[in-house]
Amino acid sequence: MKRIFNAEGWNRKEHYELFSNLDNPYVGVVAEVECTNAYNYSKANGISFFALYLFSSMLAENKIEEFKYRFEDEEIYIYDQIDCGTTIGRKDGTFGFAFIPFTEDFETFNTKLQQEINEVENCVGLHIKNEDLTLGLIRHSTFPWSRFTGLTQPSNFGTKESIPRIIFGKAYKQNDKMYMPVSVEANHGFVDGLHLANYLANFEKELMKY
Repeated sequence: MKRIFNAEGWNRKEHYELFSNLDNPYVGVVAEVECTNAYNYSKANGISFFALYLFSSMLAENKIEEFKYRFEDEEIYIYDQIDCGTTIGRKDGTFGFAFIPFTEDFETFNTKLQQEINEVENCVGLHIKNEDLTLGLIRHSTFPWSRFTGLTQPSNFGTKESIPRIIFGKAYKQNDKMYMPVSVEANHGFVDGLHLANYLANFEKELMKY
């Protein structure tokens, strides 16, 4: 569900008017989060680490209200919850898009994710066209081959793009702890650096709960 957001009296109204009208309104950061507990838990229990950290990220994202704002049909909307859009890689080197509704139950989330993975692996093309997806999601992707300290994503400049984008890198071990690089970007009209930092803190907290 979504509702129109009334910007009158909003303490970020001038910020929104400034940044949302730029050719590239996105602000982003690349950081690292500790994922020791989630990584060890996934390996000890035969659970996909990808599924576990993607689920943990969704829990963290839904705690950030500013991640739920979207520009749509010339209005600002706020979604009650945000769902998961993600890329799924295939053995032939291509990828497809998958969609998983938000839930606070890992088993439900993982069941749907595995169904989507199976469907993507057994088809060609994008699986789901971008224009068929709701705006009430966050776009996720992975770069599982390497750590990274910087990242550039495709952008459709000159539009009112407002969906946050998150990319996860390869987890690595350092001093008996596991870390993972994360790139997170969002429309600066809705999201400031503080909100990105809050997401990263929430994400790391979720990863260390296991």
